[in-house]
Amino acid sequence: MSKGCLCKAVQFTVCSSFPSETQPLQNKCGNHKSCPENTFAFKISSGAANVVGPSMCFENTILMSGVKNNVGRGLNIALVNGTNGQLMKTDFFDMYSGDIKLLLDFLKAIESGTIVIVASYDDPATKLTDEARTLFTDLGSSHASKLAFRDNWTFVGAKGLKDKSPYEQHLKNEAAKNKYDGWPEVLEMEGCVPKKMD
Repeated sequence: MSKGCLCKAVQFTVCSSFPSETQPLQNKCGNHKSCPENTFAFKISSGAANVVGPSMCFENTILMSGVKNNVGRGLNIALVNGTNGQLMKTDFFDMYSGDIKLLLDFLKAIESGTIVIVASYDDPATKLTDEARTLFTDLGSSHASKLAFRDNWTFVGAKGLKDKSPYEQHLKNEAAKNKYDGWPEVLEMEGCVPKKMD
């Protein structure tokens, strides 16, 4: 080194142009974990009070949401083919002032092997009859029998399920614990539901 010369260590940063090396991979539906083979990724949120509707994502596709304009007060339900993951049908049922017969007919028509995704919005229970509660219980629900006025509920079950579904959340409407005036906080649930294997 010559006198009067200042030398500094120079560091080079090499950037790869491959997206997989520079950005973290996104899991389906934005879930925290990726799903193993022979499962479907899902993410559901219940509605927030009577202001923001619920949303449902399945295999990275939004099935129901306020943006899609296919959600409403009460129970929002999506039916998905349990073998190939294709959306079969969506609908919502007003459980405050609607016709319970519409929900009963919908639930009774579900075919074996169909995945049933449910998210509440505003009020899931005022018109809910014992017959409807039993139909949800038959789909794997542990909480349908306990749903009450303005509770929040998210559920993934299936027609022909032999056990209770592990994919269910229920938050009671309790004035002392409610996050919103008159309603509990939003429920969010994500996971990996097994494919129906023939």
